[in-house]
This record gives sequence, structure tokens and C-alpha cells, in this order.
Amino acid sequence: MSDRIYDIIIVGGGVMGGSTAFNLMRSDPKLKVAVVEKDPTYEFASSTLSMANVRTQFSLKENILISQYALGVLDNFGPEMAVEGEEPDISFRHEGNLFLYDQAGRPGAEAGLALQRSLGCEAEWWGLDRIRERFPLYLAGEEVEGIVGGVWGPQDGHLDAYAVVQGFKSKARSLGAEFIKGEAVRVLAQAGRVEGIELDSGEKLKSGVVVNCAGAWAAKLAATAGVELPIDPTKRQVFALDTTVKPEGPLPLTILPSGFYFRTETGDLILMGWSLEEDEVGFSFTWDRDRFMDLMWPKLASIVPAFDQAKLVRGWAGLYAVNTLDGNAILGQWPELKGFYLANGFSGHGLQQSPAVGRYISELILGRSPSLDLSIFDPARILEDRPIGESGLV
Repeated sequence: MSDRIYDIIIVGGGVMGGSTAFNLMRSDPKLKVAVVEKDPTYEFASSTLSMANVRTQFSLKENILISQYALGVLDNFGPEMAVEGEEPDISFRHEGNLFLYDQAGRPGAEAGLALQRSLGCEAEWWGLDRIRERFPLYLAGEEVEGIVGGVWGPQDGHLDAYAVVQGFKSKARSLGAEFIKGEAVRVLAQAGRVEGIELDSGEKLKSGVVVNCAGAWAAKLAATAGVELPIDPTKRQVFALDTTVKPEGPLPLTILPSGFYFRTETGDLILMGWSLEEDEVGFSFTWDRDRFMDLMWPKLASIVPAFDQAKLVRGWAGLYAVNTLDGNAILGQWPELKGFYLANGFSGHGLQQSPAVGRYISELILGRSPSLDLSIFDPARILEDRPIGESGLV
């Protein structure tokens, strides 16, 4: 069997790979693009196992601009991704995000808020009285984590992540992209140039451009080409709770200073999660009932005492691709391997960043001027140990 040859090979057919393929094919329908995905059911895809949040509340300008673009794409996703008249329904609900802060965190929150508002975001600072007025169940008990107020982002919300993944995939395929079931076990390279990939079947796909959209598996794939990425596949757990007392309306994604977060879900359920330092690194998808009972339920009841009577409906675990250098995306061509492009390290933000990142990576590959300058996320900072701080490179 002769090797199959493509203009561009994308490893990973999740939301990032699908967005990249869509943007490439939209830009140049003549391209021969292959998208390789080992799990076409997306059972273990990070996006589909997440709480599917989209927000503009960041303190780095580029992250805010990425989210603003995403909001526009996602609000018009159905018509934009329609195939033969059939539109995907991603059920995007702008139910808001509410970040709660203690006194120590307030100055940083206000600085971030000022930047967001300067860029046209609708976020605003809410004091405790305003929070309790809007969400009467909140902060009804004793003082919780020293909370003094919060930033409310009404543009933020959540959606059906699986529908987004499938929407990008279906549209890209309709435009001519080829989706291949298989696992990329090796990036082929010689003399500082990428040459393609080898599949677990032994087949080799040849191309001078390979895009790493492998999510939590990104570092594992890159290592086969001698590229070391500071990305850890880190387990994050989500729990669904049926409370005896029901809120009068939807509750936004609410984030405490400790990092604990929760929101309402369809069916009057409460979803909750908490990213902790001790979270397991590796490719594990087990979830721990004791974590819910010992840590998360008591934390939820501390901020919403009415939720102290509830039943655990289910739990699950997914993976974050955590960039251990600075928690931000790694975007662009690896400086030491021509043709090897990275869209990695999103640290839990991949779903909401996929529309802008897919467009940006396609523009880099095609040699076009980027619609949005995301060069701050260039992979060169990994080699030079230049992490991105909240206000830019440090």
C-alpha cells in the first residue's frame, strides 16, 4: 500500500481539530486536509466532558479578544455550520458567570474588569447586596471565604459541547476535509522538517504540515518528534446533584476564591467542580464519590445553605491539557521543526477558544495576515522560558 499524501494533516478531531479543518477548507476548498482521530465517539474528549463554559472574564487582552470572537461565532453557529439545510443546535445559554472575590483578590479583579470593559465587555462589579438580591439563595449563611463581592459577566454562558464538536466536524467534512479513524503514534520528521505521521495500523500519512490538536495527549505526540511540551494531562471531576430546594431560575457558573465552581444544568440539576493541586496527572477517567461527600458538597452548602439536602445523581472525569509553564495556549509553528504546528495547552479553555484558534492556525499555515494577533502565545516562549503573566509576558 502506498502512502497517502495530504497538504495538511491534523492530529485530533475534537473541537480544536474540527475548527482548524473548517477554517482551512473555508479558506481554500482545494486543500487536501486529513483529520486523524482515535476516538470518533468522543467518549474521552475533554470538551464533551467539561462544563462547556464560555466567558470573557480574563485578565489578558488576547484571551478576552479570543472569547469575544468566539461569542459571535457561537451565537451564529447553527446557520454558519449548516450542512444541506440542517443546522446544529448547540443550545448556547447566556446565563452568565459570577466570579466571587475576597479582599485580597479584589484589586486584581478590578484591574481585569477595567480591561474587559475597555474592550467592550459588559462585565460589572457586584457587591454582596446586589449578589443576594439577584440570587437570594447565595451567601445566606455565615461568611464564606471572606467574599466581598464579585464580577458579573452577562455575556458568558454554557452550551452543548458535543454539538459544537460535531458541528465543526460535519461542516469541515462537507467542505472536503477527510476524517480518518486511527491513532497517530509518531510524527515523522527529518532534517528539521516534518514529513507526516505514522498510525497505529503502521500506515504512514505524508505531509509537509502537521498540526498537533491532540489535547491532553499533545505532549505525548510531540515527544515522538523530539519536541518537549510542558503539558500535563490532568484529571478534573464533575458531579451532578439533585437538590431538594430548587432555585427560582438558572444559576450562573459561580466561582469561589478557592476555585470551587458550580452552575445549574438542564433538569434542575446542579453541576459542580473543583480543580485542586493534588489532582491526578495521567490518563485516568475514574471519579471519586468520597471527593464529593467530603469536600464538594460541604463547600456548596457553605455558599448555598439551602442545598444541604440533595442526592448525587452522577459524576464523571475528563482531562485538562494543563500548560505548566503559564496556563495559556501554545499556538504556532515549533521553531525547531518546520511544518509542525501546535494548538495546545489550553488548560481548560479549549472549547471557548476553538473558533479563534482554528482561524489563527489556518491563517499561519496559509501564510495570511492573522485576523487577530495571537503571537503572544508563540511556542518560542517555551524554549526561552518566558511565561505569560496576567498582563502579558513576564
